[in-house]
Amino acid sequence: GSDSGGGAGIQADLKTFQALGVFGMTAITAVTVQNTEGVSGYVELPAATVGEQIRAVVTDIGADAAKTGMLSSAPIIEEVAEAVAETGLSNLVVDPVFVSKHGHSLLREDAIDALRTRLLPLAMLVTPNLHEAAGLAGFPVATDQDMEKAGQAILELGPGAVLVKGGHREG
Repeated sequence: GSDSGGGAGIQADLKTFQALGVFGMTAITAVTVQNTEGVSGYVELPAATVGEQIRAVVTDIGADAAKTGMLSSAPIIEEVAEAVAETGLSNLVVDPVFVSKHGHSLLREDAIDALRTRLLPLAMLVTPNLHEAAGLAGFPVATDQDMEKAGQAILELGPGAVLVKGGHREG
């Protein structure tokens, strides 16, 4: 997703890629309306357009790796999964964005199953925070033991590896 405030989403990813000397290309899924105080809304791009963006850059320029972020809907997730599989994109990192840091929902409830069944099996690495791990695993995640259990449950969905991030954990 595109963050109009520049602190998250595709803008933050491109800044990180640049700092690491990596050439970043994009496939925009949604345009958010946000600033430092939060997200006040967003508009999705058509799912077919998202897939066409992926195919355009991968088939022409190529890609050594890819990272997802805000996918927002089941149709977008389905299209991304199809484009990834069709182009043979490897080294896929899935950051399963559920909500903004201010609590605004960025993934529809009905999209979670598509994320679990269509995209996670294609991932080399999945990097959920505690809330996202709970959504993917299907149970609350708060303790070290919960994080390990959630990581195992997510791993069973088919990705190569899972890194449950504890950044939103108390303490």
